[in-house]
Amino acid sequence: MRWKCICSYDGTDFNGWQSQSNRNAIQDILEKRLEFIFKDHIRIHSSGRTDAGVHANYQVFHFDADWTHGPDKLIRAFKCGIPKTIRVFSAEKVDDTFHARFSAIRKQYKYHMLEGDASPFEYRYIWSLGRRRLDIDKMNRVAKTFLGEHDFSQFGAKNKCNASENVIKTMYEMSFLRVGEKIIFTTEGSGYLYKMVRILVGCFVQVGLGNTDGDEFVAIIAGQNKNYTNFSKECAPAHGLFLDKVYY
Repeated sequence: MRWKCICSYDGTDFNGWQSQSNRNAIQDILEKRLEFIFKDHIRIHSSGRTDAGVHANYQVFHFDADWTHGPDKLIRAFKCGIPKTIRVFSAEKVDDTFHARFSAIRKQYKYHMLEGDASPFEYRYIWSLGRRRLDIDKMNRVAKTFLGEHDFSQFGAKNKCNASENVIKTMYEMSFLRVGEKIIFTTEGSGYLYKMVRILVGCFVQVGLGNTDGDEFVAIIAGQNKNYTNFSKECAPAHGLFLDKVYY
């Protein structure tokens, strides 16, 4: 029996999604609870890994186990034994062919920034830019050139990218929206390399600050610049990033 679950979490106090030796990853917490429920080790598989400090409104995972009490009781069983900063809010039986990662066709991430200083109640969820101001019209013009299918190898963290991973990704949306002092970046694509969203945000912020016109980014994504450059140094802080939706 295969179960598809959806959860949300505040990633601040955890070492990312993927299981860690110190057992302080989201996966570790959920598997520990499943072991208590089923009296057996249950392995879970997610739609993808989020880094330490990254949050999720909509993370999908699946596991195989016989549970005859229905999805509502499964959700309640999760609720009792995990931190309040993690919530499993959906569970359903699915066909054995479903896979949380390999069945996903696209994902949506949102990155939150603030032109100013964040309050004590939101600083863990937004990148505070202080006095700096961004030209989001310029940022959107550059971001628009990233739409479609491209080689994103130069916009992933070089030291962690899997050598066998497909670096060709298709982007369906990349846009910045200003809401008062807040700026929200939304990206939707077929997949993402390690730290790719945060690196892209960092690059676009440099455009918004006027430190670059972004021509070097555009040339690389258009395949016009063959010289390898990795932009990991531009990586935006983890705490502004949210996995917002996974599509199947």
